[in-house]
Amino acid sequence: MLKKMFRQISKLGSDENFLHFTETVEVIISKILSLAMILVIIVSVCDLVIYLIKELVNDHDETLLKNTLFVIFGLFLNVLIALEILENITAYLRKHVIQVELVIVTSLIAVSRKIIILDLEKKTASDLIGLAAAIFALSISYLIVRYTNKRHDS
Repeated sequence: MLKKMFRQISKLGSDENFLHFTETVEVIISKILSLAMILVIIVSVCDLVIYLIKELVNDHDETLLKNTLFVIFGLFLNVLIALEILENITAYLRKHVIQVELVIVTSLIAVSRKIIILDLEKKTASDLIGLAAAIFALSISYLIVRYTNKRHDS
């Protein structure tokens, strides 16, 4: 099977034909990922709306509403993260380059989500130190990439 696949690839001829083939495959996969991410976003928004309606209809005391607020924030941030991932994919389709700045921003949002919904009673000091280190590293990375991009643009 491997020999057959190698023969198929070698039939593509020149390096240019092969590179064109791989670029075409990348674009097709990126489009499939975009469609899948749109579906994830729609399902996430529906989940958020359903959860909000259930919580508004149900009669709760203040403590439960406070706990519910963290769940709602988590669901909102899930949608934002999915939107950022979709933006990463569409940016790749536009420029055929992975934009590091967008990836870092998406990562910062994901770590921020983790901190916002964090249950401090269940986390250890090492968990908090790890999150702090991740935020620090991502922030420094973002500053470096942003500074580098500004220097190249001017």
